[in-house]
Amino acid sequence: MPWKLIRLLRILRVSLRYGLDDIILSALNENGRKGPLLVRLLCKLLILRDLRAPRGVRLRRALEELGPIFVKLGQVLSTRRDLVPLDIAEELSFLQDRVPPFDSALAIAQIERSLGAHPDVLFAEFERVPVASASIAQVHFAVLKDGRKVAVKVLRPGMKKSIGDDVALMHSAASLIERLWADGKRLKAREVVSEFDKYLHDELDLMREAANGSQLRRNFAASDLLAVPEMIWDYCAESVITMQRMNGIPISQREQLVAAGVDMKKLSREGVEIFFTQVFRDGFFHADMHPGNILVSIEPQTLGQYIALDFGIVGTLTDFDKDYLAQNFLAFFQRDYKRVAQAHIESGWAPKGTRVDELESAVRACCEPIFDRPLSDISFGQVLLRLFQTSRRFNIEVQPQLVLLQKTLLNIEGLGRQLDPDLDLWQTAKPFLERWMSEQFGWRGLLAQIQIEAPHMSQLLPQLPRLAHQALTRLSAPVERDDSLLRLLLAEQQRTNRLFNFVLYFGGGVLAGGLLLQLLLRLAEFN
Repeated sequence: MPWKLIRLLRILRVSLRYGLDDIILSALNENGRKGPLLVRLLCKLLILRDLRAPRGVRLRRALEELGPIFVKLGQVLSTRRDLVPLDIAEELSFLQDRVPPFDSALAIAQIERSLGAHPDVLFAEFERVPVASASIAQVHFAVLKDGRKVAVKVLRPGMKKSIGDDVALMHSAASLIERLWADGKRLKAREVVSEFDKYLHDELDLMREAANGSQLRRNFAASDLLAVPEMIWDYCAESVITMQRMNGIPISQREQLVAAGVDMKKLSREGVEIFFTQVFRDGFFHADMHPGNILVSIEPQTLGQYIALDFGIVGTLTDFDKDYLAQNFLAFFQRDYKRVAQAHIESGWAPKGTRVDELESAVRACCEPIFDRPLSDISFGQVLLRLFQTSRRFNIEVQPQLVLLQKTLLNIEGLGRQLDPDLDLWQTAKPFLERWMSEQFGWRGLLAQIQIEAPHMSQLLPQLPRLAHQALTRLSAPVERDDSLLRLLLAEQQRTNRLFNFVLYFGGGVLAGGLLLQLLLRLAEFN
C-alpha cells in the first residue's frame, strides 16, 4: 500500500537526518568491527548533514520524531547499560517521562469531551503545565473538590492511527521474515507482533489501564513492598483517568535516594521479590517497569517502599505457564541443567526427538559462566547471544505469551544493575522460588486447595446418596434370560457400593477438614 511506502521513506529520512547510520558504525568500530560496505559508502556520501550533536541526543530526537513505538524501544534500551554505551543510555532515559508534551489546550479539550465538563468545573485546582509526559499520554496534577490531590492522565491525540500504522508495518515485516529467513517460523515473528499489537492497543484504552492498576493495588493490599495509587472512578474514561497522587523519587535517581537514607541493597532485593511475587503468586505483572514508571517513597513511615505507576501494559500467565516457569527457574538456580532440558522437551518447546544430554550440555555452556557473580561482572549481551544460538540449534520455539515477561525481565535486571551492581540475582531469587514451590506443591498448597474446593464439595456431598441410589436402582432392575449379565451387574453393584462408601467417608472427612480449616483461619483473623 502507498502509505506503507511513505512511512518507510519517512523512517529512512529521519534515520539519515539524525545520522543513525553513523551511530551504528561508531558502535561497531568501538567493538573492532566494520559495518556493511553500502552503509559505509552512504556515510561518506551524505556530507551535508549536521552531526555535531552528541550521538545519544541525535538518537533520542530521532526516536521521538518517529513516534510512540520507537519511544518505547528507547525506553527499554535506556535500562540496558550493559548492552548500550553509557552516553546513549543516559540520553535515552529522558524518554521515560520527559518526552516533549503536547499542547495543554488539547489536553483540556480531551478532558471536556471525555468527562463532560471543563477541568475548572470538575476540579478545585487544575495545573495547565503537565508534570510528566511519555510516549502515550501526559499527566497533569489537580485537586478534587473534597481536597484530595490527584493526577490526571490524558491520552495523546492521534495515538490510535500512529500506532496502527507502525504495527501494520511490523506485521508486514514479520510475514517477510517468516518467508525469507530460516529462523522466521521458529521465532513465530507474526505471533510475537500480534501479541505486541494487542498490548499496545490495550494501552490506548485508559479505562483498561485503570482496571489493571486497581487489580494490582488489590493484589498488594496486604503488602508493605509496593504501593499502587487508588483510581477515582467518577473521573475516569477511555481517554482520561484520574488517580491518587503519589509522591516519591524516581528510582533512577540513585544519589537522591541514598541522600534520603534509602537502603539500596534492600531496595534491589525487594524489587526482585516484587517481580517474582507478581509472576508466580498472582500470574499478573506490571510489564512496563522502566525507571519512569517506578518511584520510591521517602516518607518516614514508608521509607524505601516501591510506588508503581502506568498500568497500560500488564502481563498474565496461566497456571501451566507459572508451574513450568517456576520449575525451570528453580532447576536453573540449582544448576540442574538436565531438568531444564527435560522441561523444555516435555512442554513441547523443544522438538520431541531432541536428545536430553545434548540440550543439557548446551544450556550448561550458556549459564554456568554467570553463576556466583554480581551483575556488574556479567555480560548479558554475550549470554543472550549464546542462548539465541542454542535455541536456533535445537529449534526451540519462541513462546509469544512470554514475550512481555522476557521484556520485563530485561527491565528488572537493568534496574537491579543501577541500584546495586553487586546484587547476586540468583541467590536473591532462589529462596523466594523455593518457598513458592513449597506453598504450591507441599502441605500448604494441599490445605489451600482443600479450602478452595470445600464450598464445592459441600454442595456435592449431599447429592451423593441420591445419585448413588439412582445408580443402584438401575443396576438392581430384574434381568431375564441372561444369568451372565445378571452376575456382571451384581458384581458391578458391589463395586459401586464400595466406591460409594469410600467417597462418602473420604468426602465427609475432607469436608470436615475443610470446614475446620476455615474455622481456624477465621479465628486467626480475629486474633
